[in-house]
Amino acid sequence: MNKETKLRIHNITAKSALKFGNEAWVLKEREEQCLEAAQMKFLRHLLGITKLDKENNHCIREKMGAQNIVKEIKQYQKKWLQHIQRMDTNRIPKQALKYRPEGRWNIGQPKKRWRNQLHFED
Repeated sequence: MNKETKLRIHNITAKSALKFGNEAWVLKEREEQCLEAAQMKFLRHLLGITKLDKENNHCIREKMGAQNIVKEIKQYQKKWLQHIQRMDTNRIPKQALKYRPEGRWNIGQPKKRWRNQLHFED
């Protein structure tokens, strides 16, 4: 099987399974690492490379023509935010984005929320 076919299989099966429902995810650093590790495991398997070969992840992605899955997720979340902002105010996703709960916050560090991660680093 050639490289293009293998990459298409990766995009259709593994990547779509990893990215399912990602528009509302709040990714922590550990979760990003797990997603990247799963993607790299699949790509290494497609190329027949083991970790003992000491191939750099960037080089493997270049060989396969694949993009970092975390970057793809963040780009999709930006598109989703723009889509929500274009919606009418009576739509539920827009209401959920603008919702501000009343009351006091819990003690300790605030939880990471999707609204707070909207300022993505490029």
